[in-house]
Amino acid sequence: MSMMTRIEQALSQPFMVADSATAPPRLMAAMRHAVFPGGARIRPQLCIAVAKACGEDAPDLTNAAAASIELLHCASLVHDDMPCFDDADTRRGQTTVHKQFGEPLALLTGDALIVLAYQTLARAGARHPHRLARLLMTVCEGTGTPDGIVAGQAWECEPRVQLGRYQRAKTGALFVASTCAGAQAAGTDPEPWRRLGDALGEAYQVADDIRDVMGADQLGKPVGQDAQHGRPSTAADLGLLGAVDYFRKLIQSAVQSVPACASREAMQQLVLHESERLLPQSACDQIAVQHAASQRRAVA
Repeated sequence: MSMMTRIEQALSQPFMVADSATAPPRLMAAMRHAVFPGGARIRPQLCIAVAKACGEDAPDLTNAAAASIELLHCASLVHDDMPCFDDADTRRGQTTVHKQFGEPLALLTGDALIVLAYQTLARAGARHPHRLARLLMTVCEGTGTPDGIVAGQAWECEPRVQLGRYQRAKTGALFVASTCAGAQAAGTDPEPWRRLGDALGEAYQVADDIRDVMGADQLGKPVGQDAQHGRPSTAADLGLLGAVDYFRKLIQSAVQSVPACASREAMQQLVLHESERLLPQSACDQIAVQHAASQRRAVA
């Protein structure tokens, strides 16, 4: 079974339980709309890859951890797209939940996906009670306060914020949860895997900042949102060329941080593949050419 097939099956399982005859049909439809079809599914990919690298012995628990993290990510996107934040029309190439189903149902959809995530983890964790508590804490830390994705979103409501803190919370937190949860699902120490999640998560946010400026978005959502909403941005702080250099350093850090294991090379290739998908070399070359032309005009 391929990695992506495994992930899609793991995500479908919670809906088979939740979608009963007593559930509100439009709510269930909105929840499915938010989750399927998905994006790159990099967070569950990381979770499963780390579990395998750690000698996975409880695939049902790994699947539940991976699915719960992706459900939480999807919930955050539903809320992030709403009028009170980005007021986005599209996400992943399709209409956003609040545009398709209305704002009240979008709010409830995000809430329901959060609950479904924890139900999924608790259901599988009941068969592995000695691992459940630490797994739950890891996922909670990646989601809530003081440094989870909710805190990351909340920093946008503050008058001032340190860029690194904002990025680590808004994007990096769930990446750290993904790598650490993968190790915990396999019954091993998560700490050696924390740096990988931290570096890759920050790289994702930096790439998103760059694409937001370039208008080269690949996720099916609007661009130019950071400037419009006055959000912190690496591209605004460092300039596009500086942001690209920083992105490359983060990717290199992520590659080097993969702990020694039988699948170390394969995991490093996964990071490099994601790097090219996030910010293709052609885009980096285009930024360098534009910067050089700008420098020549300034001198002239």
